[in-house]
Formats: sequence, C-alpha cells, structure tokens
Amino acid sequence: MIETAASLLEIPVTIIEQAVELECQDEHLIAEEIDGKSCLFLAPLQRAEIGVASHLLRLLHGDLPWGQIDPTKAIPWVEQRASRTLSPSQRDAVAIALHSKVTVITGGPGVGKTTIVTSILQILQAKKMDVLLCAPTGRAAKRLTETTGLEAKTIHRLLEFDPTSMGFVYNHTNPLRADLVVVDEVSMVDVVLMSQLLRAIPDNAAVLLVGDVDQLPSVGPGSVLADIITSERIPTVRLTEIFRQAATSQIIVNAHRINQGQMPLMREDGSSDFYVIAADDPEEIQAKLLRVVTERIPQRFGLHPIRDVQVLTPMNRGSLGARALNGVLQQALNPEATPQVPRFGWTYAPGDKVIQTVNNYERDVYNGDIGQVAQVDPEEGQVEIDFEGRLVTYDVGELDEVALAYAATIHKSQGSEYPVVVIPLATQHYPMLARNLLYTGVTRGKQLVVVIGQPRALAIAVRNVRATQRLTNLAARLREGK
Repeated sequence: MIETAASLLEIPVTIIEQAVELECQDEHLIAEEIDGKSCLFLAPLQRAEIGVASHLLRLLHGDLPWGQIDPTKAIPWVEQRASRTLSPSQRDAVAIALHSKVTVITGGPGVGKTTIVTSILQILQAKKMDVLLCAPTGRAAKRLTETTGLEAKTIHRLLEFDPTSMGFVYNHTNPLRADLVVVDEVSMVDVVLMSQLLRAIPDNAAVLLVGDVDQLPSVGPGSVLADIITSERIPTVRLTEIFRQAATSQIIVNAHRINQGQMPLMREDGSSDFYVIAADDPEEIQAKLLRVVTERIPQRFGLHPIRDVQVLTPMNRGSLGARALNGVLQQALNPEATPQVPRFGWTYAPGDKVIQTVNNYERDVYNGDIGQVAQVDPEEGQVEIDFEGRLVTYDVGELDEVALAYAATIHKSQGSEYPVVVIPLATQHYPMLARNLLYTGVTRGKQLVVVIGQPRALAIAVRNVRATQRLTNLAARLREGK
C-alpha cells in the first residue's frame, strides 16, 4: 500500500510512512497480521469484522429456542404436509438446522435450498416460533416472500434505518424480537451490514444463513459467507446434487458446468433455454446483441424487450460496456418517447428502464433496484419512476442517483433475477473475465440465457479462477474465537 500510494501521489515513501504511523496512533488505521503479512485495516472495518465473529460465536451458544425436535418425526411430517419427498442430502440439511443455533446452507441453482428453508420454516411454525426473513436487496426479499409465503424484508427495512440518527432502530440495546432470523443471498452482504444485523439478533434466537458462495462477493468490503464457511466453526451444509426437475434446465446444468471449469453445452434440438452465439469482434457482438434483444427474443419467445430482457455485461467501459450499450439500446427500444429531460449526458423519457445506483433510505429505494420512468414533468423538473408498482418522484437534480438500465454490469445484478439475460463477452473485457462473474451472470436468468461473444473470451472466463482474493481476517477470528 505504501509503495502504491507513493507512486500514485508522487510523494516520498518516508512521508507516507509517517502518515500511516500517525493514522495508527489516532486509531483511524489498525495494523494487523493476516496470513503472515503486515496489513492495515480501516478502523470501522476491523470493528465490523470483530463484531461479525463475536456475534456469530455468541449466537452459536445457548439453548435452541424450539427445544429438542426429533428430525425422524418432523421430516416425515413436513414431507406429508407439503406432498414432497426430501432427498437424503436435504433431510440431513433440515436435521442440522434443527439442531444448530447458527447454520449455513450453500449451493448453486437447482440444488433445493428453497425446499430446505421452506421445510424448516413449516416445522418451526408448527412450534409457534417467531420467524423473521430478510435479504440484502428488495428483489431478493421479494423472491424470498414468493418462495416461502412469508413476509421478507430487506436487511435495512428489518433493522429500520433512521435517517435522523443515520443509524438503525434495532441494535444490541434494542434487539429484534424473533426465535429465528433467516438471511437469504448472504454472499451479497458486506462485513459492515452483517455486523449491524447480527448485533441486533437476541441471544436466544437462532440464525439461518442461506446463499451461493460461488457467486461474486459483496460489492462492499469483505467476503463474509466464504469466510464463515472457511472457518469451519459454523455448521454448514453444502448442497451439490441437482434435482431432476432442475436438471431439465440447461441454464442450471451449464451454471454448474461453468462453476466446475467446463464449457457450457448446447442442445442440438433448439428447445434449449441456454444459447451461445459466436461473434468475431465487438462490432459483430453489438450488432447481434441488438438483433437478439429487439427482434429474435420478442418474436420467438413472445417476451417484452424492455420489461423481460436484461443485458448484463462484465464492465461499464468500452464499446460493449454498460454505458455504450445503454445508449444503443435506448435508441433502439425507446427512441421517440417524449417529453425528455437531459441529465449528465443522458436523457430520460417515459418508458426508459433505470436502475437505482445508491441506497436512498428516505425514498426506500436501494442500490440495484430496477424501475421504469412513468412520467416526466419538464416544467416542474420532476421524474416519476415506477419501482415494481411503487411510484417514486425525483427532482431532475437528483437523477445522479439513477442510471439507464437497458444494460447493467453483472456486479449490479447480484440478488436479482430476470426472465431473460443476454451477456456479451469479448476479450476487451479481459480484466473482468472470471468464472464467478460469468457464473453470477448466468444464474440471474430464469427462462432464457443468451451469451453472445468471442469463443476465446468465454473460454478465458470459464478457466479463470484467479478472481482477486480479498484480504480479510474473519475466518481466523472465528477459528480462534475472538
């Protein structure tokens, strides 16, 4: 860090070293050793990491809120009630969760995570347990509500953010009231938010953490889910078996192939939900992408090119980046819309697809939420955006909080699902071509995934596991119990 800072700022190394020393004295930076390397933590991040470890260990101990439940009786009961048979691995997962105060369930798409969570919830509801469900994004929370039939909130809404104090209403002095807290899409939760959530969970409650550890890590600092699993301190169920009904989906089969470093397969009969379209260069990729989004998908599958189709790209920059593609797609899909308001080089008009790029607690819209411009009032300087049935008004000056979303980066898509995902891949994306990035993009598609790109770029992404390791000390803190 010192060397990089010296060359970037063109300041002598000695001055940087002095500055680091002063920051350490003032406890703005904390020096710590990680895997034998000398490292510097920002003080709030170190506090958050210590908090996650100490709260997980606190919650791990104590009596189960539901007492002893015999899985050999509870599992057949829930199978009969739900008219479904759990596989041996799913039964083991349910049994472990019923015997543990903190449990992690991880696995890719189609391995039955939802079935396990629903079975656990049905058993515990029969015991009259109070259950809270949450996820990091609005879309992930909505999906959790749909799959379980119980209300799920975003973590921020669950903890009730208070804009006046810039803190959460629920915390260690005012804990949540629950016997079990279920957190979905945990791979997206950064170390600071996880610390805030865990400190608000009372001693007597149990915690169920659910997520896919092979996806991209959180946008914010840390790799919480991976570290918890690596520590081996928290009972963890890793599901790998793809279920029969899921195995008919090429999206799911190919997601698992990509995750294992194998190239995706194409069905010959044309009945697939996964397609790879080869193209030689960025210009050809862009032309084919336009045709697929505006003509082929709407004509062949009867899907709406704005509402149902999401273009996901590895980067923001470049001719195949989110910025360039948004301009091209807006021109193709919503060219004549009026009235328009210009802002930061973009124009916004009714019908435009937009994404919220920062958390706005007062408006109750969060980073990654996708909406559509409902109406524009140039005289009042206001834009009304429809976020899944909820209208939110922005002054033109506040439009720096949103961006066009005909195309978005794969990072921004975490925790979301779309009917159709179209992914352009080119060697110009080289810095970003990694297995977990492609895997995350592919697993966002529900009905159809189309990859358009250079075969070499696809091969690089599938092979490349060198995704930058994040420097964290959470696994060690959990192992050492501090």
